[in-house]
Amino acid sequence: MNSERNPLQRMRKALVSYVAALRPSDQLILGILGCFVVATSIASLVALDRRVLVTQPAYGGTVTEGEVGSPRFVNPILAISDTDQDLATLTYAGLMGTGSDGTLVPVLAKSYIVSPDGKTYQFTLRDNAKFSDGTSVTADDVVYTVQKAQDAALKSPQYANWAGVTVTALDAKTVQFTLAAPYAPFLENTTLGILPAHIWRNVSDAEFPFSNYMIQPVGAGPFVVSRVTRANDGTITGFDLKANKNYILGRPYLDAFHFVFFDDRTSLQTAMTQGKIESGYAVLGKRVLKAPYARVFAVFFNPAEGAAFTQKAVRQALSTAINREAIVQNLFGGYAMPAYGPVPPSSNISQPTSITNVDRINAATKTLQNAGWSYASTTGEWKDKSGDSLSLTLKTSNIPELKSIAQAVQTDWEALHVPTSLQLYEPGDLAENVIQPRAYQTMLFGMVIGKSEDLYDFWDSSAKTAPGLNVTGYSNPTVDKLLTDLRATNDPTKHDSDLNQINQLIAADAPAAFIESPDFVYTVPKDLEGVILPQIASPKDRFATVATWYRRTESVLPFLARSK
Repeated sequence: MNSERNPLQRMRKALVSYVAALRPSDQLILGILGCFVVATSIASLVALDRRVLVTQPAYGGTVTEGEVGSPRFVNPILAISDTDQDLATLTYAGLMGTGSDGTLVPVLAKSYIVSPDGKTYQFTLRDNAKFSDGTSVTADDVVYTVQKAQDAALKSPQYANWAGVTVTALDAKTVQFTLAAPYAPFLENTTLGILPAHIWRNVSDAEFPFSNYMIQPVGAGPFVVSRVTRANDGTITGFDLKANKNYILGRPYLDAFHFVFFDDRTSLQTAMTQGKIESGYAVLGKRVLKAPYARVFAVFFNPAEGAAFTQKAVRQALSTAINREAIVQNLFGGYAMPAYGPVPPSSNISQPTSITNVDRINAATKTLQNAGWSYASTTGEWKDKSGDSLSLTLKTSNIPELKSIAQAVQTDWEALHVPTSLQLYEPGDLAENVIQPRAYQTMLFGMVIGKSEDLYDFWDSSAKTAPGLNVTGYSNPTVDKLLTDLRATNDPTKHDSDLNQINQLIAADAPAAFIESPDFVYTVPKDLEGVILPQIASPKDRFATVATWYRRTESVLPFLARSK
């Protein structure tokens, strides 16, 4: 070892002696030349880096996200709240998932086949798909999950999606679904997260909602739970997820997600402003992303609770009086679009014609007058030919967004001289005491249309009674047929044609005053890349491409670059 180093040491000593023997001016010149050589070498390396090396996402980094409400059912079968659905989406995986362009892509499934009659779907699972406990995902797990969703005793919110579907394991990696009738949007249902049957099979229906696995899920999603933080009263205040190294589509670039939970959206916005969280939806920060939201908010009219609402002219006048553009600008800061029909305006389907803000009150007044209503300035009332006056009650959920819209609608109707009483309900009370028994004159709530733009549950005459969501009792045979045809077709041209007719016919009948379709707003860190938002039907859809989000990069030679 010493013999190897001695020649180098002698050369170094000789070089030092040589430099020391030079005149100071020569030493200066040599130093400048040395700096020039070093700088040139560095510049050459940088140029080489830029010309030859490629930049790619690197593993690492954590995102701190805020949510309203604590998790309770982190389980795809029982998840109802947005928080539960978000966490279930990150920890579970379905046969199919949503791609960056909003189309459905295989996840746990390797491939699938649809029968010519549209009634049978056969899926082949990926051989190496595993749950986070290392066990393989099999067709038996799929069968168990679907049958659990079909269990009426469990009261799963997924029940309606799977009612009437027969599921069969053909072998360990092949599963088949048989439908009673063709249903084109069925493929969306297969995004349901798959449960590990070996864990859940011995859990009774009574124990199911209280299992520890509700908060410590074992799934096949891109992330796994690493820590749950609770307050002294047991309330969950933090939820940490780490990357699932065995995720079937490849380990996520991010190392972890840290979720922090808040009581309301005001507290969430304050935390964002103060920098305590980096990301969150429906709050504004330094970098805001937005996407079309497959939701439409409307005021629904109930003819059974007010004779005036049996008159289309009255419904049209009330709809015309609403200043949608002001609601969009003043309440949503422009992060919404005015709606004039049941199909979201972000759709490719054309919207019905609208009245301008300048003419809306005058136009509404003329509509009432032409229908035989007269306004008595002495009493400040609209009266019909029989002497009945026009006044109404507007009911909605006591949440800030809906309350603000309802107050704006109340102001517009009172500008038309229609006295309006506003009644607010907690969301659960509204569903149980207003929506299900149809106990309202007018009601404001939102329709979740979904990616398939299936309006059947909201407008088909067969859904007039609970649990159907045709809350106005709307009935139009032409619309019924179109809705049924829409569910059965896989032809995009026919789909758009039928949907356009449905949109125009329902808007013309005015069973509701369609108001706005909000944008989905998602604040993310400035350095978080790879975030592509598809059309959003539910907030959990923002995580469609979460496995390819990244905060770090690295430079590598092209042949070493990874593909993902």
